[in-house]
Amino acid sequence: MKLLIKGGHVLDPLTGLDDIADVLICEKRIEKIRKGLKPEEADEVIDARGCYVMPGLIDLHVHLRDPGLTYKETLETGGKAAARGGVTTICAMPNTKPVTDTGEMVEELHKRAKVESPVHIIQLGAVTRGQQGVELADIEGMAKAGCCAISEDGKSVMNASLYRKGMKLAKENGISVFAHCEDITMVEGGVMNAGEKAKALGVNGITNSVEDVIVARDILLAKETGVRLHLCHCSTEDSVKMVKAAKEEGLPVTGEVCPHHFILSEDDILENNGQYKMNPPLRSKADVEALREGLRTDVMDVISTDHAPHAEEEKNCPMEKAAFGIVGLETSACLTYTELVCKEVLTPMQMAEKMSYNPAQILGLTEKGSVSTGKWADLMIFDPRTEYRIDKSTFLSKGKNTPFDGFPVKGEVVCTIVDGEVVYSRRRKND
Repeated sequence: MKLLIKGGHVLDPLTGLDDIADVLICEKRIEKIRKGLKPEEADEVIDARGCYVMPGLIDLHVHLRDPGLTYKETLETGGKAAARGGVTTICAMPNTKPVTDTGEMVEELHKRAKVESPVHIIQLGAVTRGQQGVELADIEGMAKAGCCAISEDGKSVMNASLYRKGMKLAKENGISVFAHCEDITMVEGGVMNAGEKAKALGVNGITNSVEDVIVARDILLAKETGVRLHLCHCSTEDSVKMVKAAKEEGLPVTGEVCPHHFILSEDDILENNGQYKMNPPLRSKADVEALREGLRTDVMDVISTDHAPHAEEEKNCPMEKAAFGIVGLETSACLTYTELVCKEVLTPMQMAEKMSYNPAQILGLTEKGSVSTGKWADLMIFDPRTEYRIDKSTFLSKGKNTPFDGFPVKGEVVCTIVDGEVVYSRRRKND
């Protein structure tokens, strides 16, 4: 089976290709990239004129809720949502029920994902057993099962000594640590950013130091252990400063920003509404600008979603009662293009770098994150001309929890290709 993508604007962060070209896929790999390829060379031709052809997005931070919480999401529904959003590889967080903390669980989820999901799923493992922070999980076993990284996401490992031991094991087994930075002892019942808006709404706030203290600690532990540290969902100005300082020192530290954090601030919360409750919370305008500048200057490496689906009743309530979280798999590409590329914060190439190439490098996936000859044919075709409003009722994810419902955007995923096969197409019915 040969698939030809004709006339698209190819963006390849690896080679720097930024031009109109045709892409010929043979089986699961890219066979040729050049202008003027003949339609007769392929079994199927996709007209990509006017569209970007990018490496498929790699989302380092997704909650699939499977096993145990499948009323919120499953490997299948999350995979379909990802495909619609141009995401070809997902890193699934381990805060499932039970917690994914053994090699056997990682292996089983990988086997299921190959059958149930249209996109690749890499299951991450917990740092501690049951995410209880008492004893280390089966880090060696999970690494052998292909977890790529360990994470306690949803919380921080508050015992620094235990965490350091976990980092050392991760380093020894050649995997990364993905850090959720939150000093739980300082949250004090907070549900949104600590500021004037929290006071006006009469709710407890979460200060920036709740994140910043753990960012500093984790960077220092990474410096000592030598482990590759990836800081998840950074939300504060000082987090950006600390990532920059770590890089200037040559430490193996990367930082991630989510669309909701580089677009919305606490000022966008007009009422006590659970749809705006997320962790970390929406911060100040100054924090938003610092995150955008960090992305622009390549201090911050990755754009991920922290896709966290919940049932309707868990979000349609006041923030004090609502669950933390926002969905993002189906909106990350259009929001990034609208708010960062169209506003000249990022170039289209930087978008491809931060949403695909850099994540692939962090995971050690040298065959992904690139549109170049010989690489794996995981691709996204993105039409930058389409204008519309986000409509959560159309989401393929079980989760509809987003404050971006009705938000005007420009740019749409028109086709997603995984292993050389079309797994989502705007032009096909029932996708």
